[in-house]
Amino acid sequence: MKKLVFAIAIFMSALAHSQVSVNVNIGTPPNWGPVGYDDSRYYYLPDIDIYYDVTESQYIYFNNGVWVRERRVPARYRNYDFYSGYKVVLNDYRGSKPYSYHSKHRAAYPKGYVGKPQKNRGPKPEKNYKSQGNQKSNGHDNGNGKGKGNSKNEQNHSHGNGKH
Repeated sequence: MKKLVFAIAIFMSALAHSQVSVNVNIGTPPNWGPVGYDDSRYYYLPDIDIYYDVTESQYIYFNNGVWVRERRVPARYRNYDFYSGYKVVLNDYRGSKPYSYHSKHRAAYPKGYVGKPQKNRGPKPEKNYKSQGNQKSNGHDNGNGKGKGNSKNEQNHSHGNGKH
């Protein structure tokens, strides 16, 4: 009897441990993301007209007629301050193509849009200077905290107009 109880206890312990480890680090919002929206999958960034997928840690933007997903922000926005820019949290969308409503998002949240005050999840990194060549480093990797630029192209399915 004692052996059976011990075996059940070990089995339950292993089961509980596996459940915890499955959910760790899936869809962690970036430090520049707004506080209070841990369950939201997408942000729309009106100042630079791109989306951020929290679950996949990818930026989604329109490029040469197609919607592109990349882990790094496009080069043209590398100087954008994600900590100061406004993030529209898309709570009313489920799926993998938030750009399906891009025309609606651009109209409702034009460049320069500011809604309710937002507090970032983490502090803005301070600028550091490299010792060689006096090159500036902003202390973060373009706002996403991930680094490498894996990309996946997606076709534009923005309901007809093809506009960006």
